[in-house]
Amino acid sequence: MTTATTRALRTTPPSPDGETTARDSPRATSPSLPSLTGLRWMAALLVFGLHVNNFGYFGGTGGSLVYWGFSSGATGVSFFFVLSGFVLTWSARPHDRALGFWRRRVARIYPVHLVTVGLAFLLALTLERNAQPTPKQAVANVLLLHSWWRPWWQTLNPVSWSLACEAFFYASFPLLILLLRRLGVRGSVALGGLSLVAIVVISRADSHHWWTYALYSFPAARLPEFVLGAVTARLVLLGRWRGPGLEASMALAIIGYFLVPQAPLGYSATMCTIIGFTLLIPAAANADLKGLPSMWRGRRVVRLGELSFAFYMVHLLVLRAGTHLLGVKPHFGALMGATVTVIVFALSLGLSWLLYEAVEVPARRLLLRRRRGPAPVPAHREAQPVARD
Repeated sequence: MTTATTRALRTTPPSPDGETTARDSPRATSPSLPSLTGLRWMAALLVFGLHVNNFGYFGGTGGSLVYWGFSSGATGVSFFFVLSGFVLTWSARPHDRALGFWRRRVARIYPVHLVTVGLAFLLALTLERNAQPTPKQAVANVLLLHSWWRPWWQTLNPVSWSLACEAFFYASFPLLILLLRRLGVRGSVALGGLSLVAIVVISRADSHHWWTYALYSFPAARLPEFVLGAVTARLVLLGRWRGPGLEASMALAIIGYFLVPQAPLGYSATMCTIIGFTLLIPAAANADLKGLPSMWRGRRVVRLGELSFAFYMVHLLVLRAGTHLLGVKPHFGALMGATVTVIVFALSLGLSWLLYEAVEVPARRLLLRRRRGPAPVPAHREAQPVARD
């Protein structure tokens, strides 16, 4: 574990019997953390920039600049994994049941996933350059199982491979939160250290091809990032986080981001950014809790953060559809490349707003709506009819 992370995870002495004391108990209610919503937009934008680079919109000097700025954009997905662990632990309900938790997660991601799967299937049927999935691939994609089998990981909507990883995290979370609540502070720190060790081992295994397939998209291989997010959230809740502030954490994250091109392709990029991301997320949370300055708390950036999931899910479909008009890797000049990128970005953002307002929010409300039983009535009125919702 690095010095910065060790210092961030340091603890104060536990009670003599090894159990957490009353002051170790998390707050009764967890305040909202708008900076984390804003940071979600940053991660989604990095992935968008990566795909603009991969689709070759820019040639010459423009292409070199886009490559320099966004060739490491895949690490935005790693940020999502750490952030997911943090947010779910932060918002976990003390007496929540696994089925209730899973129901909320399905309501959160599945409506947008199904709509974008439908759009991807439509593109596969109508555009020449989009391969049509086999029935098995389509079913695996819909059920968010496709990332477990490397040959299928980018079928239909390629970015949905990360949702398959998230689905695995969600399945594991009830056990993880139960473990964290029983471990106490020192145990949680130890779990975070083991997660970092696991990332180092998996990175080495991937770069040296110890496994038949690349581990980048394998859900179990990405679990340590999620666990790190959960551990840091637990320590913040217990008031035991001792990490650097927002500015220093952001600097470490940026340094790690620009070190990615020096690492082997694939999972090893996680090694470059995991420390910075692990420190940045709780630092942003603490900034919100303490009322410290945060550029990620602004109204507009938080709104973009709300749209980030839909934007992430739809932007690659827009880019793919664009190849029908623009060709494959057109390598435009700087002005034309910038114009096309702005148009694609605007279309993706507009569609993400539509998905958020017309699918994500109303579907979540519908799926989480509870039927209320009959209202209690006094004994002398029991014979009267009772109104229902």
